[in-house]
Amino acid sequence: MQKELCSLLLFNNSEQFTDNRLFIMENRLTIIFLLMLQLGVANAQPEKIETQITWDTWGIPHIAADNIEELFYAQGWAQMQNHANLILELYGSSRGKSAEYWGEDNLQNDVLIHTLGFDALADIWETRQDSEIKFIYRSFIDGLNDYASAHPEAIDEDNRVVLPLTTRDLNMHSMYVIFTRFIAGKDLGRVQQWPDMGSNTYAIGPKRSASGRAMLVQNPHLPWWREFLFFESHFNFNGKNMYGATLVGFPGIAIGFNQYLGWSHTDNTIDNADTYEVKLKDGGYLLDGQVKKFETSKKTIKIKQNDGSLIEKEIQLMATVHGPVVNQKGDKALALRMVGLDRPNMFLQWWRMINSTNFDEFESALKMAQIPFWNVMYADKYGEIFYLFNGLVPKRNEDSWVYWDRIIPGGKSTDIWTEIHDYGDLPKVKNPAGGWLQNANDPPWTCTIPMSLNPDDFPGYMAPERMSFRPQRSARMLMEDESITFDELVNYKLSTRLEFADRILDDLFAAVDASKSEKAKDAKKVLEQWDREADADSKGTLLFYDWAGKFEAWKTSNYTMPWSRDMPNTTPDGIADPERAVRLLEDAASEIEGRFGALDIPWGDYYRISYHDKNLPANGIDGILGTFRVAWPGDSDDTHLYVGGGDSWVGIIEFGDNVKAKVLLSYGNATQNDSPHYGDQLELFSRKELRDAWFTPEQIRAHTVRVEILREHGFTTKD
Repeated sequence: MQKELCSLLLFNNSEQFTDNRLFIMENRLTIIFLLMLQLGVANAQPEKIETQITWDTWGIPHIAADNIEELFYAQGWAQMQNHANLILELYGSSRGKSAEYWGEDNLQNDVLIHTLGFDALADIWETRQDSEIKFIYRSFIDGLNDYASAHPEAIDEDNRVVLPLTTRDLNMHSMYVIFTRFIAGKDLGRVQQWPDMGSNTYAIGPKRSASGRAMLVQNPHLPWWREFLFFESHFNFNGKNMYGATLVGFPGIAIGFNQYLGWSHTDNTIDNADTYEVKLKDGGYLLDGQVKKFETSKKTIKIKQNDGSLIEKEIQLMATVHGPVVNQKGDKALALRMVGLDRPNMFLQWWRMINSTNFDEFESALKMAQIPFWNVMYADKYGEIFYLFNGLVPKRNEDSWVYWDRIIPGGKSTDIWTEIHDYGDLPKVKNPAGGWLQNANDPPWTCTIPMSLNPDDFPGYMAPERMSFRPQRSARMLMEDESITFDELVNYKLSTRLEFADRILDDLFAAVDASKSEKAKDAKKVLEQWDREADADSKGTLLFYDWAGKFEAWKTSNYTMPWSRDMPNTTPDGIADPERAVRLLEDAASEIEGRFGALDIPWGDYYRISYHDKNLPANGIDGILGTFRVAWPGDSDDTHLYVGGGDSWVGIIEFGDNVKAKVLLSYGNATQNDSPHYGDQLELFSRKELRDAWFTPEQIRAHTVRVEILREHGFTTKD
């Protein structure tokens, strides 16, 4: 090949200069020299990076690779090492076979998966996905399977039935999480179990940053169990650093940063699923006054019995033009319609995002519109900050949020949406005049104050209008600081101050002073001395929390001044019924004194972290009372309340010539029972501390516990 190429070039050259043989000779020699040099350079391959996983003292894998196949194979291996049994349980459940594997208690979950048609949709996605994401999935799944083969002792006996895993399993698991937990979580009655599931995020521009460098806060609030748990990874891909977290069982990085930029997600107030109530008639349902037949099919589900045997149960599946029937009672049925069923490349979009080096590249990834849910908050080393109300918003015929925020009478075909708003239609803000952006699960209009987005410029169904106490607290901390340092931003993220307490205590105290209640006045003395924080040593939090629950802080009718678009961060205010407020304070004081013998019980004595083998004092509370540090309650007993979720992944990043980052994965990076990293970061959480993100080779070497090197069928520990 090289000889033929040389001959061709020399022949062409000699043809051009036939009348000057000496020139031809010299020119030939020159061409031969240059060609040999060029071919030598072309054949000189850069030294291959040895694919390896460097494990640090927190159980974080730092994966170095120079090709996508080995990068994602390594991540699959690393996830399985830290979460083998959890991943098998998740994938087995998302297959719709959890009743077959683990018994009848799981039957309802299997029925839902088959009802929504995820098994058939997985086949469609497998054929329509981009070849690159197929390659990523295959590599990731190979890493999971090979770890299980190499370490069978890590797998509980009951979970071995799930092996081997397939790319189809990965597709079905992503569908299960995205559609049933987020897009249709409210419609399916799921998110009501976790009342404050959401997130916080900040982007601070150079004009508001003390260092002149942009900063970003990443802070999702999810349950501390199963499919909601995050996995922390660091990639060194061809010398390009990528750091962040994704949900266990997912490949890549879904909330992350690199040397140039970073982003976070928060749950947004997007309505991209609708439940329709259809009236049944003559074996079908009514649409536009006419009887229409259901699309029907049957599915057989196997159910494991106590003796290990299997029985079969046949279920009837029905669908309307709206979507699958998810419930039926009497002469009515409920059908569910969701966006995103035609978007199989969500993980490819995340891969494009983490590979971006500037805003234009990042925005190109956003325009793929494969991620159907979640706000995007962005910051980069060039000082750009950006907020996007991201997701797939249906184009609807009724221009009203209230019309669609309900169970919709399904009798009209005009209410069945088919088109989606494109990227250009979505609310977004870049580099606002105030120099900061925030989102704490509030609608897009209050991402910065004064508001730069006008709700009237968008369809009424795009998002509601409100700003609850947590986003008000979020905005207030930034508004009160003209020059924010990195350490101050860390403190803001960890702040447990209750915005609702700052808003309402003056009115409550006035009501108590006007009353004749001695019990309420005793309670007032405690609240006057209280620091208005939900720290472990705060005395008064328990009393106020009990009163606020009885008062129903979220109820509009309790205030003399309701929330207003004109004063989004200072309303509602004023107590509409002062006498009732005092009675409720008396009730709260009597209840707490009766249970604990005093009113000034330290919050951490009552509110606890009970996770794996840890029992620690907690701080924070659910965000409904305006606490930015969210730790919402789960279980309780007669004497304690226990954290059920909230701050999960935390990342605080300052961009510049070098990235500076503090992080925390509250519950640790593993769930294997024998792992030292199962809950090992909870002590930091309890003390309101973060840890350094080890991002550079020097940092990683200083904290290395073990290095694994890729061999033919997996990784082996380096001597």
